[in-house]
Amino acid sequence: MTQILTLIAGAERSLPAEFMNDVKADKITVLHRDKAVDLFFEDAARATAVFQELAAECDTQKIDAVLQDDSPVRRKKLLCADMDSTLIEQEGLDLIAAHLGLGAETAAVTERAMRGEIDFAASLTERVALLKGLPAAKLDETFAALTDTPGAEKLVKTMRKNGARCVLISGGFTVFADKVAARLGCHAAHSNILDIADGALTGQVLPPILDSLRKRSILEDERNRLKIGNSDVLAVGDGANDIPMLEAAGMGVAFRAKPKVEAITPYRIRYGDLSSLLYLQGYTEADIVA
Repeated sequence: MTQILTLIAGAERSLPAEFMNDVKADKITVLHRDKAVDLFFEDAARATAVFQELAAECDTQKIDAVLQDDSPVRRKKLLCADMDSTLIEQEGLDLIAAHLGLGAETAAVTERAMRGEIDFAASLTERVALLKGLPAAKLDETFAALTDTPGAEKLVKTMRKNGARCVLISGGFTVFADKVAARLGCHAAHSNILDIADGALTGQVLPPILDSLRKRSILEDERNRLKIGNSDVLAVGDGANDIPMLEAAGMGVAFRAKPKVEAITPYRIRYGDLSSLLYLQGYTEADIVA
């Protein structure tokens, strides 16, 4: 089967001309001038050899390299995306905690959970308990500080324009997820609900907690609803709680992810923004919704 090696330059970088001249592919398709290309190889062994030869230099040049089989269903029909540190640049819970002067304490727990060192549901319960008494009005201030990850809007709106269903699936909170999904153009959002009473957080999350297994279950429900196969699904995330969701997708992308997440998928984006996921699907510069 034909193999495709996609090369994507990192943020504020271009693909070096001399770098490209050294690669002898059977066919080259420019996806974005100076930014992204597809290299096609009829010989799978040769494709793997080129990929391995380029790996170290790609890291040095801040270039993402992804090797995959050519496929008639390269453009996916369902996008399932994590929110914190994926569609947005921050961890929402850590920003909420910062209002109480607990930012460093909760961030440390968040980092351990994302690395898969502690149970996500337990860590979420522990962190939210620290927020008891925080005025709910502070949540609006926190949302104002959340910024979309570069390329997120292009990813969602381009896939949506081409007929894909786009769904945000987050272990974060509805007070942020619903607004982020609407801002980016997602069809739906799934997340946890913070319990609020008398205008303040109670320190509890309303059950059931949306953990890693529920992320996968939601992806499967969305896939079944569309009556499509795994090969038509793209999922993206950065933390250990995203692993089951990424494994359930035909294209599970580890985006600027923890080592444990990168280890389970060949689709890794370390340097590019979220528009890189469009190039992985064969979209070109002309296809992308600005």
